[in-house]
Amino acid sequence: MVRFCWKPASVGDDGDVNGRVEGLLWYKDLGNHLYGEFSMAVIQANSSLEDRSQLESGPLTSDYLGPQGTFIGVYDGHGGSAASQFVSDNLFANVKSFAAEHRGISENVIRRAFSATEEGFLSVVKKQWLSKPQIASTGTCCLAGIICNGMLYVANAGDSRVVLGRVERATRETTAIQLSAEHNVNIQMERDEVRTRHPYDPQIVVKKHNVWRVKGLIQVSRSIGDAYLKKQEFNREPLPNKFRLPEPFFKPILSYEPEISVHKLGPEDQFLIFASDGLWEQLSNQEVVNIVSNSPRNGIGRRLVKAALREAARKREMRVSDLQKIEEGVRRHFHDDITVIVVYLNPKLIDNSSLLASPLSIRGGGSANF
Repeated sequence: MVRFCWKPASVGDDGDVNGRVEGLLWYKDLGNHLYGEFSMAVIQANSSLEDRSQLESGPLTSDYLGPQGTFIGVYDGHGGSAASQFVSDNLFANVKSFAAEHRGISENVIRRAFSATEEGFLSVVKKQWLSKPQIASTGTCCLAGIICNGMLYVANAGDSRVVLGRVERATRETTAIQLSAEHNVNIQMERDEVRTRHPYDPQIVVKKHNVWRVKGLIQVSRSIGDAYLKKQEFNREPLPNKFRLPEPFFKPILSYEPEISVHKLGPEDQFLIFASDGLWEQLSNQEVVNIVSNSPRNGIGRRLVKAALREAARKREMRVSDLQKIEEGVRRHFHDDITVIVVYLNPKLIDNSSLLASPLSIRGGGSANF
């Protein structure tokens, strides 16, 4: 059974405040955020859903005196949902706290929020270390976007991705522009970067079963959590042996620090697609942008998930209907958990810094006990 938890959306939404569940699929077909509309969908493949996601629209500071904007988060968990749930519960709150302190949104505010979230989760790991040592091997990729005062801030640690759909003035075609880089060591540039950071460890990345992994264990090189690869004190008993490294390490093997980019939004920027790697494993950037630009807005998140399922079924030479009958856990052999948030941009609203709207908060995911 999949359990989802959401907070109330704003008055004036489409009436479907909490989204709907259809088997292993949760979706919110259409809602309103400060600068336009949005659509969300999540499909489970693992034994328990490890993805978490959220969209928050309204005040971006904890004292409500600073700017308003829209915050989007996609957290692709691994080893369980403890880290992704913690990030869903704390990252935005940390952004608001530091934004209040600095009187606005900036790269420094976002970096401090990521750092505080990482420190907070590692403190949970330390408290639960003896009773639940497996929490040390739980982590999450973390993709966050903030739209504020005509600017888009993108922060990424891991291999989720955000793609912009932009209309080209000359051709009137909508092209895909990737706004984030993936921290996955199956990408040559990322392997080189990791080797540069660990010049004295010839085994920092290892190829196993034709897949590159950091220390032979994990494909991503940045994450929140994964304490067993951040601090030596968690890479020992009672952690299960399969996660323990044979030799001690003296600096974090993985990084929590996000790669941040800032973009000035223009009238040609139509929409943003934030998604976990489960979507991008099946569909290219341009394929996704084509679906969004040529389809009705209502239900576009769900439509993208189903397009990914069709591609996953095609690769295995099976029907989608048969794929959808496969239970969670076994389903992971066919596709990953997939989270999609499509954020439409209204150019008439983007540059209006005086906008006021009822706060909106909606989250896709489950609940976890710490």
